[in-house]
Amino acid sequence: MSTRHDLERQDVFFPGRLGVRAALTDLLSRRWSPRSFSARPVEPSKLLSVFEAARWSPSSANEQPWRFFVATKEDTQVYETLLALLVETNQRWAMRAPVLILGVAQSSYSKNGRPYRHSWYDLGQSVANLTVEAEALGLAVHQMGGFDAASAVELLSIPKEYEPVIAIALGYPDRPEILPEDLKKREETPRSRQPLERLVFTEEWGRPSRHIDTRSPLLENPLSTN
Repeated sequence: MSTRHDLERQDVFFPGRLGVRAALTDLLSRRWSPRSFSARPVEPSKLLSVFEAARWSPSSANEQPWRFFVATKEDTQVYETLLALLVETNQRWAMRAPVLILGVAQSSYSKNGRPYRHSWYDLGQSVANLTVEAEALGLAVHQMGGFDAASAVELLSIPKEYEPVIAIALGYPDRPEILPEDLKKREETPRSRQPLERLVFTEEWGRPSRHIDTRSPLLENPLSTN
């Protein structure tokens, strides 16, 4: 039986993947970062759910260093502020997203004031949770490093103990045809990643691990490329 999520996403464009090595859960295999967003507003209940997912992420010493600024297009002033923080190349398409978010990380531990070396990592885990929950709800997320962090601190009165790290567009995905031609071409390009051999080692740096060899007897089942 089709779920509501399946029905909402069945007509949505997906660029495909290159070089798939193993089967993934659908929430991950269909996750991607579109630039084409529908004007459809995100329901308040779904917006609440994605932040609740972010809230329940793991973190070092349970410090929970993540903070978020969020604005829908109804929050006109804050939305325009967040949009203006983005570099121009991101503004071109992010202006269509019904929700903009700024992720901020705590820079020191609250209990002892020591530098929080893993805070960006923990914020990233939080945003990953947010992203998977969004996918489960039929939404899409596009994260952006291209924004003016110094201006964000000033315009949003962010305390010195916190650092702006990531900007996020959130909403329902749309067709590539709504984008300018150059962005449309990028949107339609199949997703790709570096091969596992460059990423996973066991015996020494740079030597591919036997655990990611698709011919290895350690793998009991054939790997799906669907």
